[in-house]
Amino acid sequence: MSDHRQATVRDRRAETTSPGRRGVRRAEVQAPTAPAPPADPPPPGRSAAKGRGRGPRRLGIGAWASIAATGLLVLGTLGGYKVYRDTLGEFETVDLSGKLGNNRPAPVKGALNVLIVGSDTREGDNLKYGQEMADAGKRTDTIILMHISPDRDKATFVSFPRDSMVDMPACTSETGAPVAARTEMINAAYNEGGITCTITTLESLTDIHIDHFVEVDFTGFKNIVNALGGVRVCLTKPVDDKKSKLTLPAGWHLLAGEKALGYVRLRNYGDGSDIGRIKRQQVFLSQVVKKATSKELLTDPGKMLAFINTAAKSVRMDEELAKDTGTLLQIGQSAQKLTASGVKLITVPWGPHPDDPNRVAWVQPYANQLFAAIKNDTEVTPPPDPKAKPSVKREQVRLQVFNGTDTPGRAKQVADELADQGFVVTHVGNARPASGNVSTTTVRYAKKEAADGASYGDAVAARLSGDKRAPVPGKVKPLTTEKYVPMVAPPPTADGKAPDGPVIQLVIGADWPGVRALPKIPDALTDKVVDSKTNPCS
Repeated sequence: MSDHRQATVRDRRAETTSPGRRGVRRAEVQAPTAPAPPADPPPPGRSAAKGRGRGPRRLGIGAWASIAATGLLVLGTLGGYKVYRDTLGEFETVDLSGKLGNNRPAPVKGALNVLIVGSDTREGDNLKYGQEMADAGKRTDTIILMHISPDRDKATFVSFPRDSMVDMPACTSETGAPVAARTEMINAAYNEGGITCTITTLESLTDIHIDHFVEVDFTGFKNIVNALGGVRVCLTKPVDDKKSKLTLPAGWHLLAGEKALGYVRLRNYGDGSDIGRIKRQQVFLSQVVKKATSKELLTDPGKMLAFINTAAKSVRMDEELAKDTGTLLQIGQSAQKLTASGVKLITVPWGPHPDDPNRVAWVQPYANQLFAAIKNDTEVTPPPDPKAKPSVKREQVRLQVFNGTDTPGRAKQVADELADQGFVVTHVGNARPASGNVSTTTVRYAKKEAADGASYGDAVAARLSGDKRAPVPGKVKPLTTEKYVPMVAPPPTADGKAPDGPVIQLVIGADWPGVRALPKIPDALTDKVVDSKTNPCS
């Protein structure tokens, strides 16, 4: 390696973890026991708001990574394999086989999880966006996980702030070289190990299996926005920023080409933070989705074909996805069901790092709750059967939770989790016999209520992790019992009446599998969501 190249690599690493920062540990900010997370904290300090102050300023590249996903969502909507075959040769692909290790989260059927990154490489047509950084290789300021629901009618985009301090596991780079484990900012995984280390790191942190990846760069972003005919944005105040080459008055604007690129690169706007930039990009993407899923595009074969061809030339993806015609067409055809209202965008819950306010730590338990919701969104909704008996809703079920083990406090803990999902928990108690722990977790109903008991018990069994358990007739007599007091008062039922169906018992055994998270963004985080209802001018 030349001296110049060695210096470049050292400079890149310095940008990721500057001197004096390697001692910054990974930290997770524990939220208080209140039912809602804290409001967004002030943006991190100078690194997030004012840049690093070392050499050329990094250029934010947020929304165009997300627009790569839009290309996937509409790819194949024309419905014919010929369109796909004509486009396939345009994709740049990466072979991930053998580079992601064996210790990965188990893949799940139904949903699709696609990692999206924005590359600020200055190679090829991107050279004009920073010749002084031409030898710096590829970096990313944008890491987004796109989750497409099993029914293909909803999509959730989770943004990961680049300043997040995380435990990066040992991994294998795109070139096959080993990369050592370390604690660094999350974008170090991509900067030093490419897409393979980024996937390994995200899977380690979220316990979500990533099925595929898509990457897009400056020029790709601009081309895709142009193919859409531009995207409308709203500015609350005028912009005159030389670094992003954007000058616009306040109000609504239809942006394409260099102006669209300037908007998503914009830093000196609002509070100037990386988090503020992410929020603007999320609003931008919500407008992109509106445009890409509109009848104007989906019903015009000429516009759609031009958009597909442009998207194909503008992205890089894993070889498995590029070769999987069935999956690509399935994702593409989901655009026919996906509406703008079905798209949610959220940033992983975060707070200032306790060791360095210029860095970010994820707020727990809310970050893990968000990941669990995505991980558990695996079930395809069956088509309605007019002859079938209506399913029992969670808020219709009265539930008693009894601990059959020697783990203290488990009944109350489980009761809180199930009450949070809508069950009407009435009592908790101890059901552990003198002979020892109950071996098997069971859902029970009274024998005399066999007609309805099983269906009410099914509603409880469906919320337990692992294989679904069949409810069994016959209740147990607990050793102790007390009235359950919920942490938060339950909302009133739709008809205003208290449930009067069978009382179900959940007896926790030594094989307790845990409560399955609901496949939706937790209620405590709903005010952090950007969607079609978000005011673009706010």
